[in-house]
Amino acid sequence: MIRRFIYIISTILLIGLQSVKGQKAGIDFQNQISGWAGCNFSDPLRYQTGARYIPTLSPWWKFGKNSKLDAEISVNTYGNLLFTGSGFDTAYYDFKPYRLWLRYSTSNFELRAGLQKINFGSASILRPLMWFDKIDYRDPLQITEGVYGLLGRYYFSNNINIWLWTLYGNDKVKGWEYVPSVKNIPEYGGRFQLPVPRGEIALSYNHRKADYSELYAGLPLITETRFNEDRMALDGKWDLGIGLWFEYSRNLNDKDNHLMSRWETYYNIGLDYTFSLGNGLNLISEFLHYGNNPDQGQEKIKNNYSIMALSYPLSLSHNISAIVYYNYEVKEWYSYLNLQLKYDYISLYFMAFWNPDIPIIYGGPDDNNLFAGKGIQIMLVLDI
Repeated sequence: MIRRFIYIISTILLIGLQSVKGQKAGIDFQNQISGWAGCNFSDPLRYQTGARYIPTLSPWWKFGKNSKLDAEISVNTYGNLLFTGSGFDTAYYDFKPYRLWLRYSTSNFELRAGLQKINFGSASILRPLMWFDKIDYRDPLQITEGVYGLLGRYYFSNNINIWLWTLYGNDKVKGWEYVPSVKNIPEYGGRFQLPVPRGEIALSYNHRKADYSELYAGLPLITETRFNEDRMALDGKWDLGIGLWFEYSRNLNDKDNHLMSRWETYYNIGLDYTFSLGNGLNLISEFLHYGNNPDQGQEKIKNNYSIMALSYPLSLSHNISAIVYYNYEVKEWYSYLNLQLKYDYISLYFMAFWNPDIPIIYGGPDDNNLFAGKGIQIMLVLDI
């Protein structure tokens, strides 16, 4: 099925490329194949094994000196088998579009339409500006579902740049959202990024209509379950020998939505530095805060995290890294260790983790958190 899909798309694109006379054109094809096996040291023991295949087709056309039209077409097909104790538990499989976009670009402008990844901001690990993706810093593949939308970016000669976007047809929870957007009502926003001495600073905004119908289900007196939500953010980063950054996001919820407080606040401050020890020891440290301003009868919620990540290259192709998180409110530790061995097209990862059984952070790819509880995992990745 996958081969047939790729063959049909390839044939159509090749015919299109051949029809572009007098212009430069080409097509690239890549495959990412990954497999993993892991064990969770719960009682009883839980095991899982799975595989993922992401083929990516990238046609392109060049017009004149600076104009270019390109596209990305990829699918995400994966399966996972879960075992509890000595018996089979569950299995799941899915095949769905992963990226499906078309882009027109010049030396200082681009317009991209379709299923795409949109992410921005200054933080590295726990990002208040994780508005449209769910990238887990610990995931070697950095898998995240895309969003359907139109994104335009303009880059001025002095490195000022402006982003504008509108999203439509998305009905799944993104980033830090509690509920999905209303699928048939567009959300929209933008970002203004400005260079400053030794760094940059940016303002971002997004508006959407959120669908709370599932959370309000069973309450017969509630007739309106779709509410406006606005997000406003400021972020910046600087290279002062030590890398410094911050992100601040303020969310305004509809006053008629009694499930949510009127205001929510996220902020992150962080730094990174590479020590001249051996091959170079890199340190990243961040502090993340979340809090709300509850109205009468609503619950006060607060979460504070400290994060430290260390990374050390054992050689040009081998690397070891460790990450530790701490949640001050529930006094929970998250820890993760990863050894990466990379050889040309093959990467091998040996991972160990010790986390809460029900983590608050990161839903994980496909809403299946592979790093919950205590356990180990091995992953093999082939990029060809």
